[in-house]
Amino acid sequence: MTRPAAPIRVLLADDEEMIRAGVRLILRHADGIDVVAEAADGQQAVAAAAAHHPDVALVDIRMPVRDGLATIAPLLALDPAPRVVMLTTFGDEDNVLRALQEGAAGFLLKDEGPQELISAVRAAAAGDAVLSPGVTGSVIARMLRADGRGPDGGSGSAAPDERIARLTGREREVLAMLGEGLSNQDIAGRLGIGIGTVKTHVGAILEKTGSTGRVQAALLAHRAGLAS
Repeated sequence: MTRPAAPIRVLLADDEEMIRAGVRLILRHADGIDVVAEAADGQQAVAAAAAHHPDVALVDIRMPVRDGLATIAPLLALDPAPRVVMLTTFGDEDNVLRALQEGAAGFLLKDEGPQELISAVRAAAAGDAVLSPGVTGSVIARMLRADGRGPDGGSGSAAPDERIARLTGREREVLAMLGEGLSNQDIAGRLGIGIGTVKTHVGAILEKTGSTGRVQAALLAHRAGLAS
């Protein structure tokens, strides 16, 4: 008899009690997800993560005592380390860029719908990047303006068109959707294929283009005109 998978353990860190209450309510009604700890600032978040070992930490960028950006490194230094997803709002793209550079798994707009929140938690727990479509375009645009070294941040020598030429037609479709900020689950649904197949395509894309992660792949998609 197959044993059910353990619930995804979530830490919620936000200084606004109403935000925490709303997120908690949504996740409480999602199958396979448990909110195991809450925090009102970054210092509390690190202590709670050390005590409760969450799989995913949803962390507000703007918090007192220690803000979300300063909380990422201490969370990632824990063993085991949670996947850190930043909660943000429109107009906070500069901080989102810093969060990604610090190692955050992605970002989610606070006004996303319940299903988007649940999907983000599951995606993060599965090792997927979480790039909220509502803000991905503007974040990518800022990254493109700030980075003149190439689509992969300077890690490779091939031009974007040469990298794209290495991909199959299906891989180009998947790359375009990475540029839109879609999760593996969303891509699978749009293309009518399994999540495992999507993961295979994403792995091939990263290898063929020399990208070290989904954010760099998304940059490549925008530079090559596959996503807008």
